[in-house]
Amino acid sequence: MSVPQEYRYTETHEWVKVEEGGIVTVGITDYAQEQLGEVVSVELPRVGDEMQKGEVLGMVDSQKASSEVFAPVSGLVTEVNEVPDEDPAVLNTDPYDEGWLAKIEMETPDELDDLMSAEEYEEYLGNLSEEE
Repeated sequence: MSVPQEYRYTETHEWVKVEEGGIVTVGITDYAQEQLGEVVSVELPRVGDEMQKGEVLGMVDSQKASSEVFAPVSGLVTEVNEVPDEDPAVLNTDPYDEGWLAKIEMETPDELDDLMSAEEYEEYLGNLSEEE
């Protein structure tokens, strides 16, 4: 399972890549797509939507289940990736690059401090597998 070291992570399995100018790119983790199975559709926010940390950013539907994707930070949606809309399976094959979901201009950059590092996320996943 892939966990890029330069990203930050949430307990609900979203990843955050910090870009320049207070922008973050958001997507679901390799673990999340693995748990979902084959992704068949994706609902994403619209450019211009205001998100609060913890709000539903979108939905990912798979053959197994539907799962909400939560905003890891508060801010304004500045860009939405159209690739998953046209080819939802990209979330299974490339969740960290081609399968990103949205870009958010952060309102409160300090919220990044609440996210896990890659090392912390890997430890979190280890604890989850022990509970199963």
